[in-house]
Amino acid sequence: MVSSWRVQQAAQDIRAGAVIAYPTEAVWGLGCDPWDEEAVYRLLAIKSRPVEKGLILIADNIRQFDFLFEDFPELWLDRMASTWPGPNTWLVPHQNLLPEWITGIHETVALRVTDHPTVRELCALVGPLISTSANPAGRPAARSRLRVEQYFRGQIDWVLGGSLGGRRNPSVIRDIATAQIVRAG
Repeated sequence: MVSSWRVQQAAQDIRAGAVIAYPTEAVWGLGCDPWDEEAVYRLLAIKSRPVEKGLILIADNIRQFDFLFEDFPELWLDRMASTWPGPNTWLVPHQNLLPEWITGIHETVALRVTDHPTVRELCALVGPLISTSANPAGRPAARSRLRVEQYFRGQIDWVLGGSLGGRRNPSVIRDIATAQIVRAG
């Protein structure tokens, strides 16, 4: 278990533009403040990920995404609420409310409410975070702190300790309009 003090320090640094690594449900993730364009582009460069691909936003509760849900059908809200918190990512229309450094070339954005306790605590302090697997493009996702440090030594600002959540596979990704699986978990 990571101390609340460490999580608070990480939150403070994220607000100041830090890119961090942290454990998630299945693999280590990289994250930053989604509203900090410089931090997001730095994360993308570190990972060698094209901005066009878009990124996932994670939160500690569904209310952190309310600004996106104004005109959503009740069915969509029920679909998300029934699977969160947990390893389910939903592709939802962003309605041009998010910058391209988050959405890439897509008309949707990927959202997840995490059930990892450390990440939930972090999101409770800073709001939604960018979340992407901790690996350079084309390499396997890090499943240990050591692998994170091997991949990104000197490139990221923080490695927030803790344990993975015990899942073997990344989250399932579904389309909110159809509920179809886009990526199996």
